[in-house]
Amino acid sequence: MVADAPSQWNLANAVTIGRIALVPFFAVAVLADGGHAVSWRLLATGIFVLAASTDKLDGYIARRHNMVTELGALLDPIADKLLVGTALVILSVLGDLPWWVTVVILVRELGITAMRFLMMRYATLPVSRGGKFKTVMQAIAISIYLLPLVELPAVAEVFAGIVMGLAVAITVVTGADYVRQAIRLRADALPG
Repeated sequence: MVADAPSQWNLANAVTIGRIALVPFFAVAVLADGGHAVSWRLLATGIFVLAASTDKLDGYIARRHNMVTELGALLDPIADKLLVGTALVILSVLGDLPWWVTVVILVRELGITAMRFLMMRYATLPVSRGGKFKTVMQAIAISIYLLPLVELPAVAEVFAGIVMGLAVAITVVTGADYVRQAIRLRADALPG
């Protein structure tokens, strides 16, 4: 007897869709009042942290309650890239984060996503522990940069730079590792 496939419209996917729905509210909050009002920045940080925390929640629900679906597998990385990409671009537009950081992270994220789609004909490129750690580090670094750092002691800005530097380094290293894995998987999948 074959078990029925889980419905595409389930709690895990609803959480992912909720993460996508929070992105415009986050963008409005971070840009409100010129992008540097303390109360708005704190609200934007709260929305970002809430949205980022749902990434682990939707995956847990999907695996725990057998709700893993193709829709969820498609939407989850889109939700992640949308949230992180929006935050990085806005922070760079506001002058709070150097553009090179945004470009490096987005090129890696979009490049690996495109590579995953291309690899689908050969094999599935699994998410690594390093990739999961990269996601956490990016979320922590962005959350710190969203705080009204100009209102905090100077050491907060130094700390933010160190954490973001680590996030960028992990982003680049894990990206290179995914490329290495993809080359090996493709070679293994090709005949001869």
